[in-house]
Amino acid sequence: MSDEYFMQLALREAQRAFDEDEVPIGAVVVQNGKVIARGYNMTEKLKDPTAHAEMIALTSAFGNMGAKYLPDAILFVTVEPCVMCAGALYWSKLSKVVWGASDIKNGFSRVKPAVSPFHPKTEIVTGVLGSECAALMQEFFRNKR
Repeated sequence: MSDEYFMQLALREAQRAFDEDEVPIGAVVVQNGKVIARGYNMTEKLKDPTAHAEMIALTSAFGNMGAKYLPDAILFVTVEPCVMCAGALYWSKLSKVVWGASDIKNGFSRVKPAVSPFHPKTEIVTGVLGSECAALMQEFFRNKR
C-alpha cells in the first residue's frame, strides 16, 4: 500500500478532530502494512496540551505492540510534528515518518535545528497529500475567525 493510502487514513483521523472542534491533525502508525494505532488531536477534550495526534497514536502503538521502540513502524501524520512530538518520535525509533502539510508556525523546523530531531535511522518523507492536509487546517481556522 502506498504512502498516499495511509495518509488518507490519517486524514480521516484529522476529520474526526475537526468534527470535535479540535485542531484537525490525525495520525496512524503502520507496521508490516497494517495499521496498529490511530490518533487525532484531543487537547481540548482531554484538557491536556500534550494530547497531540502523534502522541495519542504512539501511546496506543506502544501498548498494542508491548514495546517502547517501534523500529519497524511508520508514522503518517497530516501536519509537520511540533518540537515535542519530534522528540517523542526520536525516542520511538520509527523506521519512517511521513507528513502532509508543513507547519511554519508550530512545526519542529521553525526552531531551525542544527541537526535533525529524528532518529538517525528514521527516513523522513514530506508533502504527501499536502494540499489536502493543509486545506483541512485552513478550513478549521477560517471557521474560527
